Amino acid sequence: MSATTTRSGRPRLSDRAKEERRLGWKLAGPAFVIMILVTFYPILQAVYTSLFQYRLTDPGSRQFVLFENYLIVLRDPLWWQAFGTTALITVITVVVELVLGFLIALAMAKVLDGRGLLRTIVLIPYSIITVVSAFSWLYAFATDTGFVDPLLNSLTFGIFPKDFDWFGDFWASMVPICVSEIWKTTPFMSLLLLAGLTQIDSAMEEAAIVDGATWGERMRRVVLPNMKSAIMVALLFRTLDAFRIFDNIFIMTGGSHDTASLSLVAYNQTISRTEVGLGSAVSVLLFLCVVVIAVIFVRGFRVDLAQGRR
Repeated sequence: MSATTTRSGRPRLSDRAKEERRLGWKLAGPAFVIMILVTFYPILQAVYTSLFQYRLTDPGSRQFVLFENYLIVLRDPLWWQAFGTTALITVITVVVELVLGFLIALAMAKVLDGRGLLRTIVLIPYSIITVVSAFSWLYAFATDTGFVDPLLNSLTFGIFPKDFDWFGDFWASMVPICVSEIWKTTPFMSLLLLAGLTQIDSAMEEAAIVDGATWGERMRRVVLPNMKSAIMVALLFRTLDAFRIFDNIFIMTGGSHDTASLSLVAYNQTISRTEVGLGSAVSVLLFLCVVVIAVIFVRGFRVDLAQGRR
């Protein structure tokens, strides 16, 4: 027992538990301090800059405007359009990656011979730089150099056009953007889910087989409940990452046809228009969105990391 219960009902840590906690802080403390310095300084700098009307091309006219930049951003339809686009891409990619990643994790868990080679092959897309991956899929969906249109034309017996413009409107552009994101990051999802699968006691599944449970029943009653923590962690990590999508959209569409994400809006304001104050405000709002998503996942879905380690 590492803790006892006080009269108020609160658990009281034992001396051993307190010593372990102090040791944990001593071991993780230096890395934690460095992480705070590296992470929080840019955030605080962005918050500070967002309170000023500031252009890089005219630094002398810097003026303190408090929260005016935030009001300008939130009143701009471009922000809400980008927010909707970012949310749509996040939902589509994360849901598809969860399904595909789970199927791949099941396959990797069943393979005995060549397991290391299989996992290495699966990780290849994730190891490719995002910019390189985005350019590859850009060329794949291009009307002159791509193989997607001829392939779909062949599979549909000539019904699908050979020169379909995937970047001609919003919904068509969503296909290559989401496909490139799913192709690259599904391996990450599958490895997280595979870690959850390996923690399930095989005796439980064997007992379910003896009781006559079908594959679907075993998945629903044995596998999924026991890897709930791994699923939630995978969803949390991927949602936070997908909500910050930038490279694929920047390379494929440049934000045309209302495909701009929140990260691209921040880039355009800060770099293209040199509006550092407005760009910092967009970045801070994006950071707050990510924080809200993390809180919703952790508190709403009750992610229990300790349970995932047992």
